[in-house]
Amino acid sequence: MPLIANADVIRVTRVDSCGRPVCGDDNAYVFDCFATLSMNPNVEDGEDIEYKAANGRICGFRRGCPSFRGFDVELNFFEVAPEFIELTTGSPVVFDYAGKPIGYDDCSVQCNSGFGIELWAEVLGEDVCDADGTGDGAWIYFLMPWVAGARLGDMEIGSEAASLTLSGATRAGGGWGTGPYDVMPIDAAGTPGPLLTPLGPQCHRRTFVTTTPPPEVTAGYEPVLCPAPDPVP
Repeated sequence: MPLIANADVIRVTRVDSCGRPVCGDDNAYVFDCFATLSMNPNVEDGEDIEYKAANGRICGFRRGCPSFRGFDVELNFFEVAPEFIELTTGSPVVFDYAGKPIGYDDCSVQCNSGFGIELWAEVLGEDVCDADGTGDGAWIYFLMPWVAGARLGDMEIGSEAASLTLSGATRAGGGWGTGPYDVMPIDAAGTPGPLLTPLGPQCHRRTFVTTTPPPEVTAGYEPVLCPAPDPVP
């Protein structure tokens, strides 16, 4: 695997209570004003089984198998965008007289929906600019298609730079499928397309190197395009 140079862009996408991307307007947000994205494995240690004789001799032993519960996700960011906070926490947006988002309300934690999060990190060591190359760079692409129970952490406003922390946890399964976006080459010409295969039902994250560039950072919500329905015979 190549070396990671630095994190570049994050995109969050609204998903429903079954982990499916919600198509339509106001369902995605792309930004780069963040410090770190932590993906910490949540693992329960298995229970060891030991058989010990009365004289102290170990007659049998089996090491317990750890259970992987998912990733505890923590995002440290600087940009207090009402659209991003609404997408990730469900906190209602506050609008001004002209309908422009200017703030948000802190309410209860929403656990019946969630969001998918994608991260692009620039890499070193990939020879993507040789004569036969088809891209303009390479990135390590991280996808956690279903994060739920997100909430904002402590906030301290003072004389120093302020940041916010968003915490949540991944869930396995869901209906992300191959995704609503073009994130990887699908042929030798480097044509961008969706994932070639969906994540398995027990999987929480996918990571791979791609030469398909990340999306552009824009202000406000971004639409999520639904695939065109199959024609009626």
